[in-house]
Amino acid sequence: MPDQTFRVIRIISSVPLDEAKGRAIAARFAERFGIGDFEVHLETDPALIGGMVIFAGGFRYDYSIRGQLSRIAGSLKAHKSILDTDSQDAVSDLIRHNLDDALASFQENPLAPGGEDIFLTGETGSVGEEVSSAQQVVDRLRENLETFTSASTVDEIGQVISYSDGVAMVRGLQNCRSNELIQFTGQTSGIAMNLEEDRVGIVMLQQDESIREGVICKRTGTTVQVPAGKALLGRVVDPLGSPVDGLGPIVTETRRPIEYPALSIIDRQMIDQPLQTGITAIDAMTPIGRGQRELVIGDRQTGKTALAIDTILNQRDKQVYCIYVAIGQKMSTVASVVSVLQTRGAMDYTTVVVASASATASLQYIAPYAGCAMAEELMYTHGADVLIVYDDLTKHAQAYRAISLLLRRPPGREAYPGDIFYLHARLLERSGRRHLRLGGGSITALPIVETQSGDIAAYIPTNVISITDGQIYLESELFFSGQRPAINVGLSVSRVGGAAQTKAMKKVAGPLRINLAQYRSLEAFAQFSSELDEDTRRQLKTGERLMETLKQPQYAPLAVDEQIIMLYLANKGVLVDLDKEDTRTFLLDYLTYLSGREPDLLAGLAGGGPFTEQDMLAVDQSVSEYLPRWIAEHEDYGTAV
Repeated sequence: MPDQTFRVIRIISSVPLDEAKGRAIAARFAERFGIGDFEVHLETDPALIGGMVIFAGGFRYDYSIRGQLSRIAGSLKAHKSILDTDSQDAVSDLIRHNLDDALASFQENPLAPGGEDIFLTGETGSVGEEVSSAQQVVDRLRENLETFTSASTVDEIGQVISYSDGVAMVRGLQNCRSNELIQFTGQTSGIAMNLEEDRVGIVMLQQDESIREGVICKRTGTTVQVPAGKALLGRVVDPLGSPVDGLGPIVTETRRPIEYPALSIIDRQMIDQPLQTGITAIDAMTPIGRGQRELVIGDRQTGKTALAIDTILNQRDKQVYCIYVAIGQKMSTVASVVSVLQTRGAMDYTTVVVASASATASLQYIAPYAGCAMAEELMYTHGADVLIVYDDLTKHAQAYRAISLLLRRPPGREAYPGDIFYLHARLLERSGRRHLRLGGGSITALPIVETQSGDIAAYIPTNVISITDGQIYLESELFFSGQRPAINVGLSVSRVGGAAQTKAMKKVAGPLRINLAQYRSLEAFAQFSSELDEDTRRQLKTGERLMETLKQPQYAPLAVDEQIIMLYLANKGVLVDLDKEDTRTFLLDYLTYLSGREPDLLAGLAGGGPFTEQDMLAVDQSVSEYLPRWIAEHEDYGTAV
């Protein structure tokens, strides 16, 4: 049985409507919606030009000339954005010409014989029996603009009963679906997130002072959709796909919903192709494969974002598109990231999605889903490999917590709602490697989570750890001691492991963890002993040089062939004759020397080839010749200085 609100049937006409005729029209709608006892409210609005608008049973029926013209104009404007400049001018002229023509024609003969509105002629006064000149105007518009289709004249509507803190409670919208987009004005919309028996809780995507009690909204029948495709590469956009970089509109007609089902098991393929980060400690000990979800976790100011940016920089010329999603960050921080990407030529294959700290909680909530939709378009349509960075999911969870508390949802652990796990699970499950029979492609996710005082047992960190395929843990103590990137090898793990490494990298990285573990145990033991034998001293020196090899400056990713050679030399112990501070300088100089002496060797390693005994012999021979000479040159330089 409809509630009291829907017993009222409003009829707004362009000219005064006879009460008996209005009641006859209302009776038809009451019969359709099963309203036994109804009230009729008749109103007049000359701005409709002709026809009428009827509100009945929670729906709006727009049979007015103004509504028809606005729908046609809206269709033209939607197509106008994808045209070139000359075509845009032509479309603008077409809109202006047809609207002026329609209004002029109606002004000549606005009423049907008998002085009534053209939509109200006839003995029965039925709706939709369009006759006379105004119908000819609409027909002529349709003939001239037959390439464009207008939207339906029927809208399911609701009415705002309360609005505060970006959340609107709406009465009506009985058929509304979860996460459906609800339109309030031409520029303001929201997402239906609470579906209750007598009302719907809608989270606004934009701030609009005109939203207040009594405002009418309507269903759109769709979820939020964002622009997608290669047109977004090199651009900085907000979570709705609108550019914020001042480079003009994005020319694309491709759009994707931000919510989309993840790949099924049979549509996925094993992860066995490496995604090189350019960071030696990661590529050697916690390798990442294309299609993997690897969590980056640590306290603030430990290099989490820098690690992600280095990974993006390293994808240059590797046919991997990148999407960086900034959630809840300061705009100055995002600007510095974009500046680094532009300076180093990475924006050519990167899209940046920004929901800054000043953005509404709803925009921060949809930001990672919007970025994922853009990545899916590249994977599904172009079969591309995509890297997406979510920076960071802690702020994303906090935004969702704020929304849930405003919607009066019951809080759980740490005041987060009960579905916070599902929030991130449905996002990260959309990553993966698509089967080759479907066209291939992959989405590799690097979600970032911030911890408080190293507490990885908190609610959000444990949730995301259980969803992902491994984690890279950055430790504050290592960072401030100068070990950067500050990766804690003991707590970092990759569940893909050696399957995402080349044969050569797997070979040199094999003894790496054991050597580091032995070095740490010896280092702790050496603190209590003043006398150490020669073998122990050599082992300590080897471990120190190995730690120096794993140090890497920011924004300086290394190629895989360079990493292999550096790790081979560090593990072998040939660097013990060097001062610890000279380790990295020597390795970089040696790589330059080796590239001129053995270019084929490095090219083979870069292409994924094996590191053969013959290759090792060539490296051993070249380093035995180069090392004494390099030490002598630098000793002479130090003496001269």
